[in-house]
Amino acid sequence: QVQLVESGGGLVQAGGSLRLSCAASGRTNSNYATGWFRQAPGKEREFVGTISYSGLTTYYADSVKGRFTISKDNAKNTVYLQMNSLKPEDTAVYYCAAGYSNSKFSYDYNYWGQGTQVTVSS
Repeated sequence: QVQLVESGGGLVQAGGSLRLSCAASGRTNSNYATGWFRQAPGKEREFVGTISYSGLTTYYADSVKGRFTISKDNAKNTVYLQMNSLKPEDTAVYYCAAGYSNSKFSYDYNYWGQGTQVTVSS
């Protein structure tokens, strides 16, 4: 079992930045990839980006490419989502998830955090 806890969400003005953290505990010695997803009110959960266990491979949704960056610190069992140039349409609950494949599909992830709210004001 892996437990994931997101933090770092909040309210920010358009154009601002936030950094989300996803701290893992439990069976962190497994080679999990970590994905970030988000869900806005009334919308389905959507893929944001993912990073391989090694940290060498990342993928991003087109909507965030060039603005968001995922990184990780394996020594701290923590994955980060740096979000720059935020837009009101980035407003959502952001979730991190752990799975065995570096996938953009939510069903490929076995463990999920509880989510953290990000609100971008115009």
